[in-house]
Amino acid sequence: MAAVGQLDDVLLSSVAARAAHLWLLVVVVLLGVGGLARASSSQAPPNILFAIADDWGHGHAGAYGCRWVRTPAFDRVAQQGLLFHHAYTPNAKCAPSRACILTGRNPWQLGPAANHVPFFPPTLKTFPEVLRERGWWVGHTAKGWGPGIATNAQGQARAMTGQAFNRRSLTPPTTGIAANDYAANFADFLDAAPAGRPWFFWYGALEPHRSYEPGSGVARGGKRLSDVDRVPGYWPDTATVRGDMLDYALEVEHFDAHLGRMLDELERRDLRANTLVIVTSDHGMPFPRVKGQAYLASNRVPLAMMWPAGIPGPGREIAQPVSFIDFAPTMLEFAGLTAADCGMDPFAGASLLPLLAGVSPEAGARWRDHILIGKERHDVGRPGDAGYPIRGILQDGMLYLRNHAPDRWPAGNPETGYLNCDAGATKTEVLEARRRAGANRYWSLCFGRRPEEELYDVRRDPDCVQNLATDAAYATRRRQLEQRMVTELRAQEDPRMAGQGHVFDEYPYAAAEHRGFYERFLRGEDLKAGWISPADVEREPIPDPHP
Repeated sequence: MAAVGQLDDVLLSSVAARAAHLWLLVVVVLLGVGGLARASSSQAPPNILFAIADDWGHGHAGAYGCRWVRTPAFDRVAQQGLLFHHAYTPNAKCAPSRACILTGRNPWQLGPAANHVPFFPPTLKTFPEVLRERGWWVGHTAKGWGPGIATNAQGQARAMTGQAFNRRSLTPPTTGIAANDYAANFADFLDAAPAGRPWFFWYGALEPHRSYEPGSGVARGGKRLSDVDRVPGYWPDTATVRGDMLDYALEVEHFDAHLGRMLDELERRDLRANTLVIVTSDHGMPFPRVKGQAYLASNRVPLAMMWPAGIPGPGREIAQPVSFIDFAPTMLEFAGLTAADCGMDPFAGASLLPLLAGVSPEAGARWRDHILIGKERHDVGRPGDAGYPIRGILQDGMLYLRNHAPDRWPAGNPETGYLNCDAGATKTEVLEARRRAGANRYWSLCFGRRPEEELYDVRRDPDCVQNLATDAAYATRRRQLEQRMVTELRAQEDPRMAGQGHVFDEYPYAAAEHRGFYERFLRGEDLKAGWISPADVEREPIPDPHP
């Protein structure tokens, strides 16, 4: 067995050497166009720490000017690297968003993986699996891809984000925060890393996903309700809502605290210079009209990157729009690979290395000027396990959305508890207000049915509450956006553009205990959906005419 192990080490070292050689070629090309700094430090690809929060919305960090969420570690990455102002997930729900990161493809190109809680196709490779095949040391802590089921063609569980490191735990500061000691588990990963091999680590925090300890932002975080500078226009500005936002803020700060410990660990081990640190979130905050929807706050995410040995001009701010589908091609370029080299499906995204290198104004103008977004089924709770299909495009400050089934409830049916909106104090506040006094603006925005088309000027209306789709002054712009969106979706072979959108509803929900939820719940089965409260379920029919 020792001989086998020695042979394995030789093979892995040769693979790593090839990756290093190819990476050096990449660096030479970039330097040739004024790109990455310090070629002498680039004899091998950088190590990569990929930190992803669970439900952290854009703007909620000190680097973005937010004062009610304290994020010194994220701010440090931004100050010593790059801060992105227009980073987006194509799909604002955990499993499909992470699938886009891992594959470099838009959700409508992923078959069942377009949905939440799917059976991930065995034929779809992820970039961490490729890195592992090519000799990288790959691991993760806590949440990688999911929820859902991912197996290979033989039915064996796949290590979608590498080997799990979850042994270390701690006493969490609140009842809503996980006991995982993320930073200690990262240290265990580094201790186990073979010498001379590049590594990739996925820090998949479980925060600020709900549930929260009510009042913890004030009681444990030392915050005040007045710290919140603005409540979005789709929620009532009440003490309950502000307190809910502060509880969320405390969990973001927990994620950031572990990131800070990881940065210190890199420094202690003299690994900081040649480690690319990427910090982001899978989508917007777990509140009504945000998570699981397709508005600006749903899909826009925080993003900062730092690589002291490779990124010139630290402290730069990136205005170009970037998408989660850009991560996979970026990672493979660091490894000196392409999708065709390693059996991955062709990428819809583009490598971010030109932006990291510091693009010229001319090159920046050639970068994409728009983002495509969309969704299919997220959580169950509608008849037939149907989703709420949306396609959208964001360009030049205008967001166009087409709701392909406007007769359905966008957050899930009321009689099953609006299952595509997590339980929480803000959700309860909005639902109870309608029960007391009838439908109001906040309930309609968060839970009511929507028209077939929506159009928003997000520069003037970032909350997306003034629909301009029927405004004659915007008719030409609406048609232009729709035409460009449809043209690109057809080129990407979106089944919905070919009249085959029903396939997304027909893919089975991987959690068998919740399959057929609507019909079983209405028959009186005692079904438990742990992400909502029993009080979310509407006991009386709701009159809500189609808008």
